[in-house]
Amino acid sequence: MKHILLPTDFSDNSWNAITYAIQLFKDEECTFHLFNAYTPVIYNVEYVLGYPAQFGLGDAVRSTSQNNLNKINQNINDKFGDNPNHKFETYSRFDTLIAGIKEFIETYDVDLVVMGTQGATGAKEVLFGSNTVHVFKEIKCPVLAIPSDFEFEAPHEILFPTDLEASYKHSELKILKQLVKTNHARLNTMHVSTGYELTDLQKRNKSKLKAMFKDSAYLFHDVRTMNLMNAINEFQIKHKINLLVMINNKHSFFENLFFKNTINQIGFHLNVPFLVMPSQS
Repeated sequence: MKHILLPTDFSDNSWNAITYAIQLFKDEECTFHLFNAYTPVIYNVEYVLGYPAQFGLGDAVRSTSQNNLNKINQNINDKFGDNPNHKFETYSRFDTLIAGIKEFIETYDVDLVVMGTQGATGAKEVLFGSNTVHVFKEIKCPVLAIPSDFEFEAPHEILFPTDLEASYKHSELKILKQLVKTNHARLNTMHVSTGYELTDLQKRNKSKLKAMFKDSAYLFHDVRTMNLMNAINEFQIKHKINLLVMINNKHSFFENLFFKNTINQIGFHLNVPFLVMPSQS
């Protein structure tokens, strides 16, 4: 039984992510946790979070939140009918999004967080909205971000760029292995060369990855270019990629790519779902 956390702000964007998750796992036993974190914007968040009961703020907002979650449940039933594999739970919480998700995954054994994402309005060079970036950075659980206009298609072609620096563990690649297997997908592992030969560590990790996916369609691509973003963009153009996957390990190119100021000069536009798996090392 998988436990999938679906944070929602009741936008079309988050509804799109919810429907993606339901279709992705349609044949698997899952409990989907519909989760809404709310904070009244007219109050100082830090102060109110400490003493919400004194102001009587929680009840009305909580009621609205819960009613909207119930509507989503009804919309799911209307769209998908009754799937005996799927169970839905709803949670309203007076909290910030990040703190709420953190507490939830500590309380429940969550396998994956699926959420919608879209860049900031008018800023084409922004890869994701700030909420998504913070979730990637702060949440120690696999996170799957779905672009707002992406219509569901099964991930048959998966792109996994890697610097081969992480010592891959079966546990941290568990969700990727399951997605490859259940969707009969091809995993395209891509290493972008910086002009140097692979170190002994990288060679070992390359062999380990190949062994871990020996029973799947697995291809290794060694790309000769200095620019990772160009390599990803070029690969997406040449191949029908349905899913981009990365590991977020400390000091990796992922961290440098997404959490540094250089993101504003990159102009990287992702139009497929993006799975980020935290490193356990």
